[in-house]
Amino acid sequence: MKLTGADIIVETLIEQGATTVFGYPGGQILNVYDSLYKYQNEINHILSAHEQGAVHAADGYARVTGKVGVVISTSGPGATNLVTGIATAYLDSIPLIAICGNVPTFQLGTDSFQEIDITGITLPITKHNYIVGSVEKLADTIREAFRIAKSGRPGPVLIDVPKDVQIAKCEYIRGNPVEADEKKGCDDIDAAIECIKEAKKPFIYFGGGSITAGAEPEIMELADLIDAPIGCSLMGISGVPTNHPRFLGMQGMHGHYTSSVAMHNADCIISCGVRFNDRATGNKEKFATKAKIIHIDVDGSELSKTVKPAHSLKGDVKLTLQNLIAALSKTERPEWQKKIEGYKKIEEENLDKRSGMTPKNVLSLLNEYLDADTAVATDVGQHQMWTAQYARFGKPRRFVSSGGLGTMGFGPGAAIGAAMGTGKRTVLVTGDGSFGMCLQELATMVSNKLPIVILLLNNGVLGMVRQWQTLFFDKHYSNTVLDRKTDFVAISKAFGADGTKADTLDELKQAFEKAFNTDGPFLIDCAVDKDEFVLPMLPPGGSMDDIITKVGE
Repeated sequence: MKLTGADIIVETLIEQGATTVFGYPGGQILNVYDSLYKYQNEINHILSAHEQGAVHAADGYARVTGKVGVVISTSGPGATNLVTGIATAYLDSIPLIAICGNVPTFQLGTDSFQEIDITGITLPITKHNYIVGSVEKLADTIREAFRIAKSGRPGPVLIDVPKDVQIAKCEYIRGNPVEADEKKGCDDIDAAIECIKEAKKPFIYFGGGSITAGAEPEIMELADLIDAPIGCSLMGISGVPTNHPRFLGMQGMHGHYTSSVAMHNADCIISCGVRFNDRATGNKEKFATKAKIIHIDVDGSELSKTVKPAHSLKGDVKLTLQNLIAALSKTERPEWQKKIEGYKKIEEENLDKRSGMTPKNVLSLLNEYLDADTAVATDVGQHQMWTAQYARFGKPRRFVSSGGLGTMGFGPGAAIGAAMGTGKRTVLVTGDGSFGMCLQELATMVSNKLPIVILLLNNGVLGMVRQWQTLFFDKHYSNTVLDRKTDFVAISKAFGADGTKADTLDELKQAFEKAFNTDGPFLIDCAVDKDEFVLPMLPPGGSMDDIITKVGE
């Protein structure tokens, strides 16, 4: 059958299994939106309040489902408004398709109204991008984009479609969903096996790549097999149940003391789908100097990029771990476990045991209302780290946060995408600084009656930056004290959502009771002291020798 390019776009999205897409219409993408109207019974479109909210929603949807997220925008400012979200997905390896309209091909290069070279702009932050020159190439371009987005190390792909290509017609035959490229494990593991067997203090360290690979069972099986503790990066949170007896939590700059110290003192680190970025390692010259590192990653460019592994295993994390497990036998390491217990006691001694509205107490109370299916999205800042430290997760893909780019304003859109993806109540933990950037997405939450609980930790400052100013800049609080008169509860009600303030734990409990029994979005403005710190903390460029566990150290 002959279809227009616009219809081919929507037909091919449906063909590839897209049931929900996010976006915002405009002049150069109107033909596609007309097609979305015609196909509305087959594909659901969520209208955001801003293109940035739409791309973060597509990202959040992809994170919780493992599917490819789809976002649609017009040309010019519509397309450029996607850039921060595309970069966020790129640095966190999230499969995403961005479809942008553009001016007709005969106007390209003439600086016509709302023309922009979006493929040139996004070249460094996409796995691949296209400008489609003819309608005959459109369907296969979209199919190839889906394959690229979800193969190997996932990531975003952008497709720029000029207006005349959307209007033109050609023959279309619906195909099948494309498969990702075949996954392969690393078979050259003999040296790594010997390294593990010789180790007296092994440590398993995993990141977002393990979640992408679905390697949770293998990580836990390997840990039991070799009697090793488990730690993770920020992106690895939820990849192993928080209550797993071997799981020590996140390590790194703001990681759990036990996890960071155990990794520092290990003699063999089995790293699975992680990048070893600066927040994880601190001073690389002093990082885990006693350890031989076995680095498993599907992306060979990550091997030896930031640290020098003793053994580089390029391959799918899940399949490679299966190969390792098959070659190992059960081993017990009681002395290592005894040391781990000692680290745990030190961490326990340094835990914040204060009463009242401390971040730990606030997040601990939130945990009482979370079940295994609850996705928790965050913005970026202190509240993000407190959530990473204290929130409890029972299954993978339930922690939704911007890691590599650290995108303030990510949370509202991501929470929308997570709620759409899980079909369940979702929690957004945010701060007054981050939430102020994209709070217009309250309109999207209300319009779609999404059950999103917004826990806004309000300290009146840009908390993380202010913490650095306190510790490293002689308390020069340059532009980090917001001193705003914003009434977030009034704002939420103006958008059509419910909300309340909570200044005590009793008030917070009452707020949670109401929020978790409300059909739509509910905002809780939760007072937190501006001098609360995220601890432990490794100073930038520091090492475990410099770890700060208490204010004043």
